[in-house]
Amino acid sequence: MMCLTKMVLYLTVCGAYALSKPTEKKERVLHDKELSDKVHDDSQNFDYDHDAFLGAEEAKSFDQLTPEESKERLGMIVDKIDENKDGSVTEEELKAWIKRAQKRYIFQNVERQWPDFDTNQDGYISWEEYRNVTYSYYLEDPDPEDGYNYKQMMARDERRFNMADENQDKLATKEEFTAFLHPEEYDHMKNIVVLETMEDIDKNSDGFIDLDEYIGDMYTADSEGHEPDWVKSEREQFTEFRDKNKDGKMDKEETKDWILPADYDHAEAEARHLVYESDENKDGKLSKEEIISKYDLFVGSQATDFGEALVRHDEF
Repeated sequence: MMCLTKMVLYLTVCGAYALSKPTEKKERVLHDKELSDKVHDDSQNFDYDHDAFLGAEEAKSFDQLTPEESKERLGMIVDKIDENKDGSVTEEELKAWIKRAQKRYIFQNVERQWPDFDTNQDGYISWEEYRNVTYSYYLEDPDPEDGYNYKQMMARDERRFNMADENQDKLATKEEFTAFLHPEEYDHMKNIVVLETMEDIDKNSDGFIDLDEYIGDMYTADSEGHEPDWVKSEREQFTEFRDKNKDGKMDKEETKDWILPADYDHAEAEARHLVYESDENKDGKLSKEEIISKYDLFVGSQATDFGEALVRHDEF
């Protein structure tokens, strides 16, 4: 039976190197997602705002609370949002909170993995700890027979780990480890996402992505050579939009524009909306009192059975 470490590494490698099926399209573009699948129409309800502010799963728990309990928990959340502890919440602080709420599933995933890598239980994960857990099979057998270049993969992981380690102390906090595992979610990690993408697709290692490499990353032709319509569309996208300077290939900046497009920032728009709706004295920021007075906008409450109220103060 394959050991756990080898199985994890095997699945990681398969995810990175598996070929696309002839009719499938590999999606690399990292779009900014909507904050909720609810309709954003405050004249009907505030469900979209609740999902945006709390995250969809946490919003469900607030539906079981009484108004008093909702206000109490909202007050606790406001204290967390007010990062500089000046007694008010700015649009930027609100935006940061909304982004964090939307990423809560990522943080929960990191929490589950953390004990596996923090082997000395000191509250940090060193590169050596991560390497020894993830690559123990390779370290024990530097010449495995499965054909994968573990040495190259390990060097690439170490480079990303060092990029995530913002204070360069060789130890990853939970936030830094999250950036390591999910670099696409962090602004300071975007360059490494672009670099790794180019390394994956740039088969001739000339530092660019040409049309054949671009299509080849998404699509493997069938034996009859028939291309689906989406492949033809992607060829046009490359020529007309991806290759901005029309030199027949994508450089680093063009690749970044492709996989990390500067789309509409939903979190910023929602933060602006919440401030606009709640800022009673029009000073451009929100006091705790202003937010709690608009608790129905931020969190809502639909509880009718007080005995079933879900009060989980430790969530925040």
